[in-house]
Amino acid sequence: MTDSKYPGELASPQQIYELAEEYRKAATLLLPLGRSGKPLTWAPFRLSAIHAVELYLTALLLHRGHNPNEIRKMQHDLAARTEHALQAGLRLRVKTANHLRSLSQNREYLVTRYGPELAATVSQINRLTATLDQVAAKVTGLMAPPPTRLPPSKRIAGAAEAHARDSAASLSASSAKPMT
Repeated sequence: MTDSKYPGELASPQQIYELAEEYRKAATLLLPLGRSGKPLTWAPFRLSAIHAVELYLTALLLHRGHNPNEIRKMQHDLAARTEHALQAGLRLRVKTANHLRSLSQNREYLVTRYGPELAATVSQINRLTATLDQVAAKVTGLMAPPPTRLPPSKRIAGAAEAHARDSAASLSASSAKPMT
């Protein structure tokens, strides 16, 4: 790493997506460790979940051609990332998009990291889980490579070859002598 490069500046959209997937998996493993009535016990899940969401949005923006330097200037602003992602084709439920905006307005990323006295003021765990799940699913769908389709001439040729193989196998099986 050189002094002029930021970590992740040269990462591909797929690499950022894979990192988001790992943080989502970590959040899933941390979720059962939270205890009702103990807000601080949910902090590790929250941090992993919020970071996963940020990475998913970043991966999508990179995938859609956004400049990494412009994305980095957004810092941890999920509202800005969400607006750019919506403009780039991400379709979220209104409640999910509003929750992403409120995460920024309420500074939940910072509260989760540094504000134990504010732990009881952040969004509900089920809302954060639903937001993470929806963002992950939608970004995954948008970043998946399109299915490869063979041209019609190749499909016909492939079907003819398969039919010929099946016919030959049938003929071979019917003409084989039974074992005694």
